[in-house]
Amino acid sequence: MFCTSCGSRIQDTAAFCGGCGTRVKRSDPSPVPTTVHRSPSTVPPPITSHGPQATCQWCGATVDATQNSCPRCGATINAKSITTESGWAKLPGRKDMAKLQFGNSFCQIEGTYVPVADMSLAAEDMIYFAHHVLLWKDPQVTITTMSLKGAWKRLLSGMPLVMTQAQGPGHIAFSRDAPGEMIALPLQPGQAVDVREHLFLVATANVTYDWFQANIWYSTRSGSETETHYPLGMFMDRFFAPRSPGLLLLHSAGNAFVRYLEPNQTILVKPTALLFKDPSVRMLLHFEHPAGTTRSWRSWGNRYLWLRLYGPGRVAVQSAYSPMHDNGNNISSHSGATEQRWG
Repeated sequence: MFCTSCGSRIQDTAAFCGGCGTRVKRSDPSPVPTTVHRSPSTVPPPITSHGPQATCQWCGATVDATQNSCPRCGATINAKSITTESGWAKLPGRKDMAKLQFGNSFCQIEGTYVPVADMSLAAEDMIYFAHHVLLWKDPQVTITTMSLKGAWKRLLSGMPLVMTQAQGPGHIAFSRDAPGEMIALPLQPGQAVDVREHLFLVATANVTYDWFQANIWYSTRSGSETETHYPLGMFMDRFFAPRSPGLLLLHSAGNAFVRYLEPNQTILVKPTALLFKDPSVRMLLHFEHPAGTTRSWRSWGNRYLWLRLYGPGRVAVQSAYSPMHDNGNNISSHSGATEQRWG
């Protein structure tokens, strides 16, 4: 069969044209057989190809390296991946990213310092977003509120009580008023991702939104006073594509890097640097103490608090992150944690 947009030959099982990235339209209403229900840490099976192969940097599918766009998710596949010796790969830059299609709508990332997500919404497509990231819109785009469950708990944790949703037709654009990167995460059916709170921008309506307790905390005591600290925040966001592919946009402060952890492989990261992770990745606190210190420190400079992550699955971090507040008082209790004493 051939693409109705650019005329390129496409596979019968492709969801997107490999030449221009346009979504394949079929008269057969039955589900596209390339839809793969999988766990987030599982690499999708390859799309049949007789030429050199490449890996899509967005959805992980193995595809024909001679094509410009991934037949599975529509993202570009010709962006070079730069991986450090330590195993971190920089997420593809915006200038190398194809115009992503969802449903009959498009999302184009524009700009390099404070990027903008410019969306052309079709009449039948809908998105939802955090209300403070809306930059501009066409007057005919409909805006409504979307109430969220557990509003009281969200209020206590400092998270927004409502989401805003928009429906086409028309253009609408979003931006976080801070420098960094706009991270586009296509989610395949059956795929979920856990995101640190306050990083979410926009998601397509077929992506479900929920949150869960991060269960990363420690308490400090000074005399009779106890204070509980949440390095990741009390909750994390979880986005899930149950039945059809969806698109999730996040804001990363500075640059974003991602790596895959093998089963039981572990890494330490600053809690406030975490961007997202696969649900299969487990988390614990980790305390490190310099040589010569005791359990009764009184200075935050004499202890180091980390987030220990265990594979399998992806872990992404942002290079610009806010410092953690540590009052330096004795740690009286904590969630599950590991510990190391130097010297």
